[in-house]
Amino acid sequence: MGTFERYLSVWVGICIIAGVILGNLFPHLFEQIASLKFAHVNFVVAVLIWVMIYPMMVQIDFSSIKDVGKKPKGLLLTLVINWLIKPFTMALLGWLFFKGIFADWVDPQTANEYIAGMILLGVAPCTAMVFVWSQLTKGDPNYTLVQVSLNDIIMIFAFAPIAGFLLGVTDIAVPWSTLLLSVVLYVVIPLVAGVATRKKVDKQNDHSQLDRLLSTLKPWSMIGLLATVVLLFGFQAETLLSQPEVIGLIAIPLLIQTYGIFAIAYLWAKKMKLPHNIAAPACMIGTSNFFELAVAVAISLFGLHSGAALATVVGVLVEVPVMLSLVWFANRTRHWFGEH
Repeated sequence: MGTFERYLSVWVGICIIAGVILGNLFPHLFEQIASLKFAHVNFVVAVLIWVMIYPMMVQIDFSSIKDVGKKPKGLLLTLVINWLIKPFTMALLGWLFFKGIFADWVDPQTANEYIAGMILLGVAPCTAMVFVWSQLTKGDPNYTLVQVSLNDIIMIFAFAPIAGFLLGVTDIAVPWSTLLLSVVLYVVIPLVAGVATRKKVDKQNDHSQLDRLLSTLKPWSMIGLLATVVLLFGFQAETLLSQPEVIGLIAIPLLIQTYGIFAIAYLWAKKMKLPHNIAAPACMIGTSNFFELAVAVAISLFGLHSGAALATVVGVLVEVPVMLSLVWFANRTRHWFGEH
């Protein structure tokens, strides 16, 4: 593990503080950046997200999908959690808290936007940081690659329909053209670019040139991640400083969702008698979010300063320390799976 991965929560925390401070000191600068958009897509955010996602997509080897049938139970667990359970429990928790428990504290329009942001997080399973979580839990890297590859293929076709359905069920207007455009911009294009790059660079299939390329690209992915965090918290600086309690309101259902989904997946993996090096990363994929996509789509659909964008940003704030705590728990309970 490199320095960045070991101290990920520290770097993200520093960037969150920097974003809030800069957004408060230079609000007009962030307003100008926010105005650089076309068809509801902000150019600066789009570029940073591409910089962040592209190196991760280059890692994905779709030829590994041929090995899907060798150990299907781990894949089944991931797919059921990601696409049949997680999106719907996230929508339910959002509705329960912001239409019920917190209804007196949040106006209906803002509540709808918070729910929308939570839904977008729930429909976007992790494709990037899961490689870090897998490595921290000593997961099988090849199996993790297969899981991520299969999830990316499904995401191309399932993200927009499921998100649109859940947003519609919760009485939130869905601009389908913008939602589909976001999937193309933030999933399809980086994925195609990553596959094409991998095919061109790794012609000999010995991974030597590919490894050199990835070592070159990796710092750019880090830069993209940290710059995106600074920018997003800069956009939301005024809201975060004037209404800090909002962070707590959004964080509560997100924490319940994250720990709850992990508990379901982990206990199910134990019951299925999966080996720990497959069970742990499978559960991490199902628990963590592709927050880069969720943030981008929230901004495209509802705007940079919307409650939906804020909810996805709080998702970033919550995810890193929570996932690190789950990594610790998974490593401490390795013996549950017959491994010591």
